[in-house]
Amino acid sequence: MARFIVGLGLWLSAVIVLIAQPAKPSNTDLIFARAVQFHQAGDLENAIKEYQAFLAERPDRSDARSNLGAVLARLGRYQGAIEQYNRALLLDGNNPGIRFNLAVAYYKSARVVSASKELEKVIALQPENPNATLLLADCYLQMGEYQKIIALLSPYEARYSDNKALAYLLGTALLRDKQVEKGQQQIEKIMRGGDSAEVRMLLGTTHLMSADYAKAAQEFAVAAQLNPKLPTVHSYYGRALSLTGNTDQAKEEFRLELENNPNDFDANLQIGVILKQDQNPDEALKYFQRALLVRPGEPNVRFYIESVRVGQGKVAEALPELERLVKDAPDFVEAHVMLATVYYRLKRKADGDREQSIVNKLNAERQAKQPGAQEKP
Repeated sequence: MARFIVGLGLWLSAVIVLIAQPAKPSNTDLIFARAVQFHQAGDLENAIKEYQAFLAERPDRSDARSNLGAVLARLGRYQGAIEQYNRALLLDGNNPGIRFNLAVAYYKSARVVSASKELEKVIALQPENPNATLLLADCYLQMGEYQKIIALLSPYEARYSDNKALAYLLGTALLRDKQVEKGQQQIEKIMRGGDSAEVRMLLGTTHLMSADYAKAAQEFAVAAQLNPKLPTVHSYYGRALSLTGNTDQAKEEFRLELENNPNDFDANLQIGVILKQDQNPDEALKYFQRALLVRPGEPNVRFYIESVRVGQGKVAEALPELERLVKDAPDFVEAHVMLATVYYRLKRKADGDREQSIVNKLNAERQAKQPGAQEKP
């Protein structure tokens, strides 16, 4: 297996696979050759025209469709790129290069879940593909799937013990999965190279997981100073600040994170919460919906979206989603409370009473689990 790429994010620096066809003495292949020449020279608009002209004659050529997708992706036209890659895969479904390019287009257009599914298929075809492995780990990180990162990267830990990108992703997942001792082992690997934003980020995460929010904020502040572009650094700094009561500065950190990555889950969620508290529900809803795009089905985000709708008086609109939410997350007390409220507002007293009884039961169970809840003799 080729060595893992050392720097976080570097695997995206040259991810497009350009597929060239050996020259043949025909007019259509001369068109293809010109398209490739324009593509390699960076003349992307002319490359598009030539690829399209070629495909008008040879629509069955997967390499041309993939290359056209690569040009569109370089121009930031990701939806067009995705369409071309998917059409190429209909012709050559086992081509891992095309599928990887499709995953990158999904990733860069904030469709992280779709990207992860394509990367899983790439790894099934190429189990030792380092680019796909690291990018999939990053997708899982954005999705909050920490155990999946651990399962994905742990087999490579011994072989690539000096790889800082792997150690950072694996260490982050371990810490956020509350496997602190194993996470600290990854911190030690990174610390061998001296102080860095990655080291401070992991140290801050350790303090955050142990509820030492002040120390966490200090470490995240240093990490943000050392590398303000490090993924999630401002988001986690903002979270620590918020937990220490410094909401105004936290809000600024969340905004900084979104400047670097508009699709960061925590930053979108927390900005939405702040805007909702500031009585700006329409703007809050936009952030909640973007957060849900990154982590579809996330109960907290779904709850906040419906709380905005209920606050706007759209109780009938909120009802179906709240019913689905309590079915998907039956122990979510606040969702049951809101659903009871909606039933009462809709004059459905029996349904409201049923939900209220569920709330009472869940609260009693929660209280019984608290330390010192047992009755004294």
